[in-house]
Amino acid sequence: MEQSFLKKLYQAHRNARQIPSPEEVCQLINELLQLLFPELANRDFHRFREFEHSFQTFRLKLGQILEVTAASSVLDAEAIEQNFVERLPHIHALLIKDAEAICQGDPAAISATEVIRTYPGFYAIAIYRMAHALHQLKVPMIPRMLAEYAHGKTGIDIHPAARIGESFCIDHGTGIVIGETVEIGNEVKIYQGVTLGALSIKKEMAQTKRHPTIGDRVIIYAGATILGGDTLIGHDSVVGGNVWITRSLPPYSRIYYKADNLAKAPRKTDPSNTSSNPSSNKAAK
Repeated sequence: MEQSFLKKLYQAHRNARQIPSPEEVCQLINELLQLLFPELANRDFHRFREFEHSFQTFRLKLGQILEVTAASSVLDAEAIEQNFVERLPHIHALLIKDAEAICQGDPAAISATEVIRTYPGFYAIAIYRMAHALHQLKVPMIPRMLAEYAHGKTGIDIHPAARIGESFCIDHGTGIVIGETVEIGNEVKIYQGVTLGALSIKKEMAQTKRHPTIGDRVIIYAGATILGGDTLIGHDSVVGGNVWITRSLPPYSRIYYKADNLAKAPRKTDPSNTSSNPSSNKAAK
């Protein structure tokens, strides 16, 4: 290896802007979730002063991370920290509604506590709402770090710039993709494998609305794909599984995939018929 190559790499390190560690960022947000929800906490607080101290420690760590992020920009780290903290009551209220929506929307859910503690859909939404708040405050890098962290843990990919209303329910969730300019109304329910994406991936369209808008109380079943910035799914509609949509639907629509050409081939043997199953007859003797 030539010395010139090593010097080039060294200079790149010297010139690189400071970026906080993704591990540190994600650990901090997990600590915040543990403060917001006792269901996620790994310790008991016996005095208010203990809890207050933990929250102030979180604020200190957040401020330090934001200072690193702001070092190479014009961001006011202290102002962002204060603004983010002031948004926490609203974020918490939204997440309570999300947990209740998931609990009501999933017959298998026993309680909102179970949803908060164990459901990947709730976790993905929680990380999204934190990342979205930081994105709104124009914090670089960190929102995407959080989004990709949640994506890796849950299989649910929500861009931090997407706009999602109240009482959002993700059922199962694996394979869900929600793009940057998606807008989702209130009381929407989405199943696994749903894609809310763009019709085109041309770079020159980066600043345009490329992803669909989903109205209030829409249900989107597993495997559905909805594409395009001009595509609007009207409120109270139901989108069936495995459909492909690139045009708008009026309110109260019902659209589903109809398989006209499916055929069921007869089995060569009926495993329930022991008279034609030699192994079954032998086992019965």
